[in-house]
Amino acid sequence: MTVQKMGNDMAPAPGPPGLMAGYLDSLALLERLHRLLLDVIKDEFERLNILEINPVQALLLFNVGENEVTAGELKTRGYYQGSNVSYNLKKLVETGYMHHQRCEIDRRSVRVRLTPKGRELRESVEALFARHAQGMDARGVISFEAMEEMNHTLRRMERYWSDQIRYIY
Repeated sequence: MTVQKMGNDMAPAPGPPGLMAGYLDSLALLERLHRLLLDVIKDEFERLNILEINPVQALLLFNVGENEVTAGELKTRGYYQGSNVSYNLKKLVETGYMHHQRCEIDRRSVRVRLTPKGRELRESVEALFARHAQGMDARGVISFEAMEEMNHTLRRMERYWSDQIRYIY
């Protein structure tokens, strides 16, 4: 990393022209895309008259799928990104979409899995995503190759950010 003198402080030299602007644009796009995804799920649920759970809870159900996991594993496996996992799990259990059971070995830990009602809702979300993938392909929004390259780039960014959390330099 090159450094340039700024007063008495040493600061990293800027990267290629436009790098910071492009990075900030990418961050804003990621945030907007996530919010739009939640809105798309909300609209689909309103169309289907599913009003008892929210889009964040629906994504949680979608990501859990056929797995049985603990609340802690939801975040470590990347199934859930929010900070209020206990609230959302409680709501999903109360509404009958998820089943929970105390672990036999560690009674403090709770394992969760989808109920038949939860699997049915998951299939609705999966059908929505399939329609979107097919629609993007049909309209030429993005090719398979471009999607693969984008996913590869996003995984590299994910690794970089994860490293920043683990290894502060």
